[in-house]
Amino acid sequence: MTEPTEELIREVKQLIIQRLKLEEMTPEKMDTDAPLFGEGLGLDSIDALELVLGLEKEYGAIVSDAEQGKRVFQSVRTIAQFIVDQKGAA
Repeated sequence: MTEPTEELIREVKQLIIQRLKLEEMTPEKMDTDAPLFGEGLGLDSIDALELVLGLEKEYGAIVSDAEQGKRVFQSVRTIAQFIVDQKGAA
């Protein structure tokens, strides 16, 4: 299994900041392994939909259902790993 690069992790952080308009946030402030929902960034289901659209548009990575979404959107690292895995499967 290929690990995501630091560059990809930074890109994912930028995607989250841009798509969700988190103006006070910077990639440096965002913890790569912190939860995105609940205690971490405190995202909600609307944010998840926006991230699904962003992943499809930027990386061609398709989140097929809610169960997969729960696994993918645990943290920045799990999103980056999902992108790497999707590219490998393509």
